[in-house]
Amino acid sequence: MTPSISWGLLLLAGLCCLVPSFLAEDVQETDTSQKDQSPASHEIATNLGDFAISLYRELVHQSNTSNIFFSPVSIGTAFAMLYLALAGDGGPVALDGLQFNSAASALADIQPSLSPLPLTSAASSGELQFSTGNGLFVNNDLALVEKFLEEAKNHYQAEVFCVNFAESEEAKKVINDFVEKGTQGKIVEAVKELDQDTVFALANYILFKGKWKEPFDPENTEEAEFHVDKSTTVKVPMMTLSGMLDVHHCSTLSSWVLLMDYVGNASAVFLLPEDGKMQHLEQTLSKELISKILLNRHRRLVQIHIPRLSISGDYNLKTLMSPLGITRIFNNGADLSGITEENAPLKLSKAVHKAVLTIDETGTEAAAATVFEAVPMSMPPILRFDHPFLFIIFEEHTQSPIFVGKVVDPTHK
Repeated sequence: MTPSISWGLLLLAGLCCLVPSFLAEDVQETDTSQKDQSPASHEIATNLGDFAISLYRELVHQSNTSNIFFSPVSIGTAFAMLYLALAGDGGPVALDGLQFNSAASALADIQPSLSPLPLTSAASSGELQFSTGNGLFVNNDLALVEKFLEEAKNHYQAEVFCVNFAESEEAKKVINDFVEKGTQGKIVEAVKELDQDTVFALANYILFKGKWKEPFDPENTEEAEFHVDKSTTVKVPMMTLSGMLDVHHCSTLSSWVLLMDYVGNASAVFLLPEDGKMQHLEQTLSKELISKILLNRHRRLVQIHIPRLSISGDYNLKTLMSPLGITRIFNNGADLSGITEENAPLKLSKAVHKAVLTIDETGTEAAAATVFEAVPMSMPPILRFDHPFLFIIFEEHTQSPIFVGKVVDPTHK
């Protein structure tokens, strides 16, 4: 290749999948020992909350009538890997919108804190399955900087694949096969098209499988109405659970809050706004309020109804993240010479994010036997998630948001 050619870098940021469902029987044992988080790592985990809310609000701004689902951790991991490639004093500035800089004063401090992210502690054998993978797809005639390869492998356990991007269909298959295998078939077409000048692609995926501590009984699931808006109603399978649950009303958010735990150390927070208060909820929600929700438990006798659903998100991060101030990384202002030894300029041409979510009754027979608790003769209060609501799935120890979503129409996948 001649130095006059501008090469393309494809960043597949956060190809992730969430399936709170029955765990596969061949789940491998995972080290669940808790490692001390460094101050920088803890602050970065906290900053992920700010990033998650900012990104969510931008998605709402683009469309407030669509389902939303994404993984701030997966996106953050993929972009954090670019720190390895950014050169010069302007390197960290190119990713200012991710707010990593406030947690560490130098790039050398940032990298070790970001590489594991706070999620390796989220998995435990037979309870909560969490796996993540990073792939580097390199054109077969591109010479990479050895330091970049070493750090990508050491910090992110990245796998390296040599491909021929001139054969775009073949290159797509290699990338898609990597993601499909890593997500156990949940994401089958991560890449739909490749730019002709692409010479390097980076992919990150997350697979999360959890089962509820208090699962729903499938026999109690019945068809019910879900009110998409004042004029649109759809029929959905509505799950039902009665017992002592973490439910309370938050006057600050004008919303009902349901906190449900997975077996393991992850939790889901569901936020159901009062009628006409969705915009207020979205504008008022903050990491501080979320932290209070996670710390203050309010168990009470209640009956909840929540739809069984499958939704997904598919986003162009170049257009999505520009309003957040992350623009320099997509133009010639970012020096990505830390990737290749060649003299030709290398720029980020595309960044995509795809996420898939399934929520169902989920639970083994043994766990299902613990669903029912002693209930007084009087009927418990009823909370129906029968209109648009928000949810966030957290790793408990660091309060890191793994996934963020909004259900507007549970029948739209």
